[in-house]
Amino acid sequence: MTIKISSIHFCPVKSVSYQTIDQCNIQKDIGLEGDRVFALLKNIEKDNPKLIDKEHEERKGKWNKILTLKNTPALNKYNFSYENEQLTLYQKDQAILSINSNDTEERIKLVNKIIELENSIKDPIVLMKNHQLPYFDTTISTKVDFVNSVSLLNIESIKDFRDKTKNEIEVQRFRGNFLMEGVNAWEERNWIGKIITIGNQKFHIKKNIPRCVAINIKPETDDKNLDLLRSLKEHYQHFDMGLYLVPLSSGKITKEDSIRI
Repeated sequence: MTIKISSIHFCPVKSVSYQTIDQCNIQKDIGLEGDRVFALLKNIEKDNPKLIDKEHEERKGKWNKILTLKNTPALNKYNFSYENEQLTLYQKDQAILSINSNDTEERIKLVNKIIELENSIKDPIVLMKNHQLPYFDTTISTKVDFVNSVSLLNIESIKDFRDKTKNEIEVQRFRGNFLMEGVNAWEERNWIGKIITIGNQKFHIKKNIPRCVAINIKPETDDKNLDLLRSLKEHYQHFDMGLYLVPLSSGKITKEDSIRI
């Protein structure tokens, strides 16, 4: 069976958004263009937010500086789209506010709107933007020895997880960049360390993706309706779903592109 990309996704704002596209640009040593280039920072009264934007070493381990679904599940009620430098905030497919993301004052306006909508989120919050050092988990985690990454999920592994738990498990919970089909469930766990080609672009498969409690939250809500972390451990003896890839070349990838191991 041919292995191919079944869908492509990116998250303009770290942890919050999930946008589906038909093709994307990959940048060597960075990742999918536009993916997680924004992040909402908190707890910055005594810290200059630019500190974690200069080098990835300054960002490592500073999870307490970034709003995530783990520490701010209310954000899961919202979504963002990003196109032509316009960043738009949505709730239930209803556009709330669109800004020019290059305008600092407009980014402040968007942050103020989020605080207005969710009184559990307190000032000061800053919306950061960085195309050269996006806010991937791997730029923040101290548990990996690489920085930039793209995520690849096997749709058959997610289906197997659904069957085992007898629950509807939305793919959005895992916020993967590439979903693939044509691979047996969990076969991807044998690919660690290999070089794969997607379309004409090469990637180094670095690591399984360990999951956190954010996957427990139902999309477009703040409802932690399933304990999927516990289910992963019960059924598979691990907390993983998907693979971290590091791009070794730059170019375009399109839905339906083949994957070669």
